Amino acid sequence: MADSTAEANRALILQFWDDLYRHEFEACGAYFTDDGVYTDVPVGEVGATGPAEVAARLRLGLEPIDRNVHHLRSLVCDGDVVMTEHVEEWFWKTGEHVALPFVSVMELRDGLIARWWDYFNLPTLLDAAPQWWLEHIAKGYK
Repeated sequence: MADSTAEANRALILQFWDDLYRHEFEACGAYFTDDGVYTDVPVGEVGATGPAEVAARLRLGLEPIDRNVHHLRSLVCDGDVVMTEHVEEWFWKTGEHVALPFVSVMELRDGLIARWWDYFNLPTLLDAAPQWWLEHIAKGYK
């Protein structure tokens, strides 16, 4: 019999990914604890803390993207840890495109995300992104 906590966490993260690729940024923020942290590891800084900052950070990077396609490769649950191997395809309105492989590690607490660390190859993104988008995200969300 499957662990009910792991199954619930798996379902929660699958719904999170669905909301993210529909650009439902406020809904994505609501998945986080008040002290929940989202970090893009290759950037080398703690990213956003709490629901409002997570939503703002996601909006900053993804709202200008014309569309996203999510390719789920694998999703593994061990209690309150969910790891996802996936590829995100980003299509900018100016014609640029990137297929960006990720490993996402999420730790949950009481049914909410307490920690989300994204691992990806930053040069893959930077080499594909249009200059206007790089300038946009450099301004930040605060």
